[in-house]
Amino acid sequence: MLDAWVGAVRKNHALEHATVAVLLARHGPMRVAGRASPDGFYLFGSLRDEDVDAAAHEALRRLQAGESNLAVSPHCGTNIAVAGFAAGLAAATVVSTGPAWKRFPNAVTAAMLAVIAAQPLGRRVQRHLTTSADLRDVEIVGTRSLLGSLKKVQTRLTAAP
Repeated sequence: MLDAWVGAVRKNHALEHATVAVLLARHGPMRVAGRASPDGFYLFGSLRDEDVDAAAHEALRRLQAGESNLAVSPHCGTNIAVAGFAAGLAAATVVSTGPAWKRFPNAVTAAMLAVIAAQPLGRRVQRHLTTSADLRDVEIVGTRSLLGSLKKVQTRLTAAP
């Protein structure tokens, strides 16, 4: 049960990223935030329902055609979480080796280096843990506005081909 829930969220997370990538390619830079759920994903931004729907359908088609690179986004919160974790761990490790006030400059340096190292690591975490580009069994049910600038793209899993 939990595996199915996590799997659905990962697929919708990939579709969310791909939809945003299509929207950015079509309309240029914009402020948009997303959140995946087991039954689809939400986008928050100044977007028209029909633009979101068209982008989601194109994104789904492209992911199903094998463009798995669309599932990973440089703007994903996973990147921030990985960078924060890596920076905190690096700083804590350095500080734990002696008095904090003496180790502070080294801890800051270690944290900055960890953030740099976390950039490719965040993409790997997305690719292998927080998204799944295998959307062969996903279909879009519909797109609607919920509250003002909040849009919901609803999906469902079908029997795998």
